[in-house]
Amino acid sequence: MTKRVLITGITGQDGSYLAEFLLEKGYKVYGLIRRTSIIIDARIEHLLNEVELIDGDLLDQLSLVNAVKTAQPDEIFNLAAQSFVPTSWQQPALTGEYTALGVTKVLEAARLVDYPIRFYQASSSEMFGKVQEVPQTEKTPFYPRSPYGVAKVYGHWITVNYRESYDMFACSGILFNHESPRRGLEFVTRKISNAVARISLGLQKELRLGNLEARRDWGYAPDYVRAMWLMLQQEQPDDYVIATGETHAIREFVELAFKHVGIEDWQEYVKIDQRFFRPAEVDLLVGSPAKARQNLGWEPTVTFEQLVHLMVEADLIVNRNLAARK
Repeated sequence: MTKRVLITGITGQDGSYLAEFLLEKGYKVYGLIRRTSIIIDARIEHLLNEVELIDGDLLDQLSLVNAVKTAQPDEIFNLAAQSFVPTSWQQPALTGEYTALGVTKVLEAARLVDYPIRFYQASSSEMFGKVQEVPQTEKTPFYPRSPYGVAKVYGHWITVNYRESYDMFACSGILFNHESPRRGLEFVTRKISNAVARISLGLQKELRLGNLEARRDWGYAPDYVRAMWLMLQQEQPDDYVIATGETHAIREFVELAFKHVGIEDWQEYVKIDQRFFRPAEVDLLVGSPAKARQNLGWEPTVTFEQLVHLMVEADLIVNRNLAARK
């Protein structure tokens, strides 16, 4: 029988790649979307004839119950959240509602139906924050350094609690930074790749950034959605760190991006702006994918340098097209 899946956050970077991945595997794909007055489905526009969208909101329990009843999914991937870390300081309560309590409401909707559903929760490396060991593993204590990280810790532990309290097949994927050309322009990697493309085309003069020394473990988003799916195909539910095992400074990302367009003296174009520094910085994140490698057979396929290059190339195409229309 055809497997059915419900994806919250289907219009986001990960949701769009996951929808593509599952359609290729023959799933019937349902996506939860929040009704707004603006178009928010640009990332899945090419899939609209293949997926079925259901109106709902993580803040509204009844809409989630109805969405589960409509989709009757074998699997739920909860990817929806307020996921931009800087915004979590500006809107901490709202971040808590969506990113923490929203998880409980999706789990409760899954629990209330009378058949087994496999559940995936999108946890985050931001939960480690002020890291207690290097590299970070599934057993590393959490020390979040933002309202977003704190909310993700709640979402992670409530998933564990439902698994242990109700014998639900519920997994958390502790995903480290994963990027792609579909990343939002507000995120630092896409901000860099887009600005570098525009600077090289003469459409922009400078790039303003915060802490260039912050180090992250960056991978390719399509690799990471494959790991999400693998977690729900195992005999027993468990939690997994998904990472490359390498760490790079934002400065390295900037250097590689400018180098890709033939600009060596990148310092001429980059301005440090205090507005983009975090109130509490996360200086270093690097995960150990050992457990995922051993239990899931998962490996990343795109290197850090390849990731930077493909993002800059994609933004060069986008900005050339925009320039041509003017």
